[in-house]
Amino acid sequence: MEPVWPGLRSAPVPRTPERAALSALPSPVARAIGFVAILLAGLAGGLIGWAFVHLQCTGECNLGAAVGALVGSVATALGTAVIAVLVLRAMGEWRQLGDRR
Repeated sequence: MEPVWPGLRSAPVPRTPERAALSALPSPVARAIGFVAILLAGLAGGLIGWAFVHLQCTGECNLGAAVGALVGSVATALGTAVIAVLVLRAMGEWRQLGDRR
């Protein structure tokens, strides 16, 4: 069966030491850990944002607490995502440099 697109392979190419050095992608486990870290940071930021508004407000503050939780969770998740991407790139480059030696 011929591939639909030119240059597309139907079977995966086996991973040899020469081909391993071509990719700086981090392992799937490292990417999963980064994803979980982003989710946990978003949860923690949401709790902090909710508590920050809830402690300062008197009376009915459900909308303000929800906005605080949303802003806190988005801000911390974005910040953690930036850090996770930088760490994963550094790990990939570190592994690539180790493969060259």
